[in-house]
Amino acid sequence: MQYLAPDMASTMKSLSKLRPEPGFVLHEVPVPAIGPTDVLIKVEKVGVCGTDFHIYSWDKWAQNRIKPPLVIGHEFMGTVVEVGAAVTLVKPGDRVSAEGHIADLTCVLCRTGQAHICEHVKIIGVDRDGAFAEYIAMPEYNVWKLDPAIPDEFAAIFDPLGNAVHTVMAAGVSTKSVVITGVGSIGLMAIPVARAAGAASVYAIDVNPAKLELAKRLGADEIFDARTPGLVDEIKRRTNGDGVEVLLEMSGSGSAIDMGLQMVRNGGTAALLGIPSDNVNINLAERIIFKGLTVLGINGRKMFETWYQTQALVKSGRVDLRPIITHVLPFHEFDRAFELMRSGEAAKIVLDLKGDLAK
Repeated sequence: MQYLAPDMASTMKSLSKLRPEPGFVLHEVPVPAIGPTDVLIKVEKVGVCGTDFHIYSWDKWAQNRIKPPLVIGHEFMGTVVEVGAAVTLVKPGDRVSAEGHIADLTCVLCRTGQAHICEHVKIIGVDRDGAFAEYIAMPEYNVWKLDPAIPDEFAAIFDPLGNAVHTVMAAGVSTKSVVITGVGSIGLMAIPVARAAGAASVYAIDVNPAKLELAKRLGADEIFDARTPGLVDEIKRRTNGDGVEVLLEMSGSGSAIDMGLQMVRNGGTAALLGIPSDNVNINLAERIIFKGLTVLGINGRKMFETWYQTQALVKSGRVDLRPIITHVLPFHEFDRAFELMRSGEAAKIVLDLKGDLAK
């Protein structure tokens, strides 16, 4: 059965990258059409991500990946307003989020439980139009029905929280010493997730004093300025001279990656999530090969194992996102949001579309 809200217009406001240059533009685009297995969602809250900042700034990574014009944004929650004729599990009125990696479901990776790294994946807000708009169309398969106990602001950022959960769970941190390089929003999220997963100790490293203090509040045993002389030796001193068992690399900084790898003990694990803006020069022999490290490239979330883990952690209260969400702003204040990110004043920003775009 197909349903369309009777008062829905044919166009909508969206935040888009229209040209290959810094910045975004708020403008009108057609409301996306849906096919028989698709769902149309009225977007209510969106999270602002580091990837969005790469695109906003138009850095080298964005220049090589993004093809304007494009509606950006991939973290969101909202309410279903229309469903395709073949949709069976989702109905109008359902409160939802969605997995933003749209896989083909037919390749060898999808058929062997690795759809999150499908070679033909299309990511909303990166490879196809995204969620920074009044409406978004998603395949029913990607839609995640939200537990009523999950607040809207939390639900809007299940995507990045899922990144943190995936990284922590893949690295197997239980009873192990952990260092986190980069405590932006996902690095901050990784701290309570690692604690919930049973990490024995957690050390957080960054250059932003406010975020380091927040990392301490969230459960880090100790915090360190990345520019501190002798920091690698200090981490080794705290781990019986061996180094930590697990590195969770969240910054994408070449120098942080290099330093983090030095901190990992022989035979340890390095889980890399941060996206560098440019190529990174690493001494593979000294940092990885001779140390016998296991290096994990972390992309997205496991579909849908990570989503179940994420919702369970939030619903149980083991992971509280309130300290991490430092700003909730009206959607039209997107430029302010990116300036707050640029200045380092914000941890996680959520933009609120409810009623804002109608003004």
